[in-house]
Amino acid sequence: MMGQCGITSSKTVLVFLNLIFWAAAGILCYVGAYVFITYDDYDHFFEDMYTLIPAVIIIAVGALLFIIGLIGCCATVRESYCGLTTFVVILLLVFLTEVAVVVLGYIYRAKVEDEVNNSIKKVYDEYNGTNSNAPSRAIDYVQRQLQCCGIHNYSDWKYTHWFEKSKNNSVPTSCCKSTTQSCTGSLTHPEDLYQEGCEALVVKKLKEIMMYVIWTALTFAAIQMLGMLCACVVLCRRSRDPAYELLITGGTYA
Repeated sequence: MMGQCGITSSKTVLVFLNLIFWAAAGILCYVGAYVFITYDDYDHFFEDMYTLIPAVIIIAVGALLFIIGLIGCCATVRESYCGLTTFVVILLLVFLTEVAVVVLGYIYRAKVEDEVNNSIKKVYDEYNGTNSNAPSRAIDYVQRQLQCCGIHNYSDWKYTHWFEKSKNNSVPTSCCKSTTQSCTGSLTHPEDLYQEGCEALVVKKLKEIMMYVIWTALTFAAIQMLGMLCACVVLCRRSRDPAYELLITGGTYA
């Protein structure tokens, strides 16, 4: 009786977990897409495109979870030994993949600062203030979005090619505080400009994005462990208790 109660509880939890897997699939795909879209806004500040590998993997895992949820529900309801075994094996592979995502996430998170430090000066040197220029669009977007100006502060603009050519003693208007209406970017009114540099804020933003990936992977890896445990309980019950097997198959003792 206790064994029957345990198997019923495991099946109930397993069915519920499969529903969670479907929801998780959507969340993982959303997180992966969010990383891609956000990194696209900052892609001029890092050169190593391998940084996006965790996002690619997490989208693939999300797509796979849709299939896993379907297999798991069908196998649990029918208590199919083959189906549950397949379910456990696939879950184990996905679990190991998410562990790899966490490891890669920490590796690339550590590399973000060096990547940004190596490329940000070059991007600012390529600024020309026109919308047709990709580095210009990237810098203006970042300065407005993160409310920053220059690499370390607004005075960094004095050493850029754009500042030397413009000769108007001003910085781009994207440096202007959003609360200031008449700001022209003039260095004679520094109080109208954002005081913090963009380098540290870009690094912080990219590291935060990578942490979203890491925590998402860890959370669903824990849920998958629970799913594997419940599936194993059902499988072990079937293999060890002939009476339970006969009950499921509708057979009788000889």
